[in-house]
Parts: sequence; C-alpha cells; structure tokens
Amino acid sequence: MNKQAIFDEWMGRARKRFEERNPKSAIMYEKTQKYLPGGDTRTSVFFKPYPVFTAEGKGCRFRDVDGHVYIDFLNNYTALIHGHAYPDVVKAVTEQVKHGTVFATPVESQGLLAEMICERVKSVEQVRFINSGSEATMNAIRTARILSGKSKVVKMEGGFHGSHDIAGVSVFPTLEECGPVSRPRSAPSSRGIPKSVLEEVIVVPFNNKEVTEKLIREYQEDIACVIVEPILHAAGMIPQEDGYLEFLRDLTRKLGILLIFDEVISLRLGFGGLQGLYGIEPDLTTFGKIIGGGFPVGAFGASKEIMKIYSPQEKGSIYQSGTFNGNPVTMVAGIANLKALTPDVYERINSLGDSLRRGVDLAFERSGIKGMSMGLGNLSNLHFSSERIRDYRGALRGNFEAMHLVHLGLLERGINIAQRGETSVSTAVTEKEVSSYLTAFEECLAEVKPFIEQTAPNLIQ
Repeated sequence: MNKQAIFDEWMGRARKRFEERNPKSAIMYEKTQKYLPGGDTRTSVFFKPYPVFTAEGKGCRFRDVDGHVYIDFLNNYTALIHGHAYPDVVKAVTEQVKHGTVFATPVESQGLLAEMICERVKSVEQVRFINSGSEATMNAIRTARILSGKSKVVKMEGGFHGSHDIAGVSVFPTLEECGPVSRPRSAPSSRGIPKSVLEEVIVVPFNNKEVTEKLIREYQEDIACVIVEPILHAAGMIPQEDGYLEFLRDLTRKLGILLIFDEVISLRLGFGGLQGLYGIEPDLTTFGKIIGGGFPVGAFGASKEIMKIYSPQEKGSIYQSGTFNGNPVTMVAGIANLKALTPDVYERINSLGDSLRRGVDLAFERSGIKGMSMGLGNLSNLHFSSERIRDYRGALRGNFEAMHLVHLGLLERGINIAQRGETSVSTAVTEKEVSSYLTAFEECLAEVKPFIEQTAPNLIQ
C-alpha cells in the first residue's frame, strides 16, 4: 500500500469518527451549501469532512451545535485576545448600540482609539481606520507608492497580508512554484491575479539576508516599499533570525525605500507590537484583529509627515473612505479591548505561550517523533519536521498529513486549533487549559505514531 492509500485509510477512520460526533453540524453544513459556496463564507475555516458549527462562546471555550465544548486555542485566528464575549467589550458595545451603530460624521471614540494605538506604537503618530487587515495592507502599500512615485513591492515568500491582488502573491506556493531560492518566483495564490501584478512584486526568502539584499539592490530604483510580518505567521509562526528585521530596516533606510511592518497579528505579542519589543521603527504599520475587540477592523499608521496626505485640509490630499470606517461599535470595542491589555497581561499570556511550546517540544521528544512548536510569546504553530524551520520552504517540507490527523484528534478531545497547527493564547486561558492541551496533544501523537512509522520513518527519532 502506498503512502497516499495509507493516509486515505487513516483519514477515512478519523473523519468517520468526526461525522458520528457531529451530526447537527453535518445538517447545517448541507443546508448552508445551498446559498453559500462550500457551506461557509471563509475558506480558512474549512476542513474535511466539514467544519463544526458554533452555538456560543464564553471566555476560552465555545460550544458547538452538537453540544461539544472546546477549549479555544485559535481565537478567531488570533483576533480574540480576551476570548469570547469579553465582559468589558460586551458592555461597551451594548451601550453604544443603544445610541446608534454608525453615522456619516466623526465620533469621539475614533480619536480615543487612535490615541491609544499611537501611544503604544512609537513609530505611529496618526492612523486611518478601515475594516480589515487586507484593507490596511492595501492602503499602506498604496501610500508607499504615492510617496515614492515607484510601483514595485517586496514581500516575503509565504508572507500573508490579506486578500487583495498584491497580497495574493506567493502566499502558499508549492516547492515547484517557488523557483530557485536565489530568485523566488512571484507565484499567484489565486486565479484572477493579473500577470501585471506578479511583475510588480519581488519575492524574497524570509531570514535570508544575502538573497534579500541582492534582489532589493537589483531593483532598488523601482521599489516603493518592503512589507513584512515581524513574525511570518501563515507560514508557521516563524520568528526572525540573526537580526533579519534590523537588517531590513538598515537596508531600506540606506536605499531610501519605505518599510512596512504588518502588525495585524503581532500586535498581540507586546504593548507596542513586535516593533516595540525589537526596538525597530518602520515607516508604516498596519493593524487589525485585536484593535477591534472582535469586530471588523483595520488601520494603517505612520508619522504625521506621511499621514498628512490623507488630510482633506492638505492640497492634493488623497481621497480614502469607507461606509463603516471608524464605526462607533468597533471603536468602543477596541478601546475596551486595549484598556485591558497592560504590560503585565502581555507578560502573563506570553509566559503561558512559552510553556505551551516547551510542553509541545517535550511531548514530541517523549513520543519519539521529530517535530517542534515554532513561535513567540502567545503565538505558536506545530511542525512535524526534522529540520529547524527558518523560512516558508522549510515549513513546506513538513508532514501535513500527520498534522491533519492530529487536528481532528484534538477536536475529538475538545481542543480547537487551526488545521495547519496554529494556536494562540487568550487572557482567558490559565495553566489548567494549557495542561489540557498538552495532554490531548500527547495522546494524539501516540495515536498517529504508527501512521508516521509507516509513511515517514525519517520523522521517528
């Protein structure tokens, strides 16, 4: 029996158990497919045979429609840093809704949330609110193009910056699509991305200073900006190595190229984001997720000198608007969310995240399976791999079949993570929940070890 046949057999058994446990989710999935392609409106939450449908959530737990309770280590892909139905956010939103949800006028809460962000992030003096991280990176890139008069954008291979065309380049390419490491190809992550867009994006390997510098210098006359996540999250929570981000800051400053930090995810790692922890000041920063308290949000910010192009009082200002930009419900939710994120709180959840990663690594060691947990602070990602992960290609060489089996195994044991192994720790989590996760994970490793022995003996220690 070949590797694919063995995986199909193992996955078939795991999916059968899942279907037996979740009949109501199956019914809902079948119904919603009539009006929603694929039964949902968000590709990232889909997995086979079908995702569970949620009934309610509170704190670090949620209950699905079949009555199963899960400890949530995904938190809507890091957006819910205080967990579900956080009381301060619920109170703020409830009060605001009584007085109106959105107006075609400014409201005080916009300025209050903007002030909180600017006080935390040293490089940012002013911000503009939009409604998603995708909009944030799109507008930040446009700003860089306006200011520089240039058009090309440098991004990391495996870097995720949302769903607009430029962001959709080389997010999840196969190893064949990647091309040589010395000159990665600009590969479309979706059909419909024009060739002209691919020609405007220069892809470089994360943590590879030599290739990055070579390509940036080669195209420096045409480059508007470099955009980077301070931690490469969708590729597997890969942190910088050997001062790669400092290197990017020095190189871009030397060449007069704008540097954008995409802190949509990484703002949850520290009071001033990862740029605060690393002591690096980019030219522009994008925000999302936690600044909205669980409501749709995005923002981009920079110095007053850069952001003044968006002031209608300035001659030749840029028109940038949106019906729900800075809506009062999101603003008050964001204010309540950030107020509760003090340096001590960051320290606590980051410490729990460190404990989780150490526990995962120990579980791998005890199981006799090669693997690791990558990440920083409260962000982590599982990798079934025998090599140290330092870039997208390294992560891509991991064993995803084992990860898919473990994902279903964890759900069966009441632990919710992303299918690709991503986890985050909310403030609602305690050492007890981390211990529950690690116990379940160790059980899953024991369960999948025979599969790994059959299909990937190189991962057996």
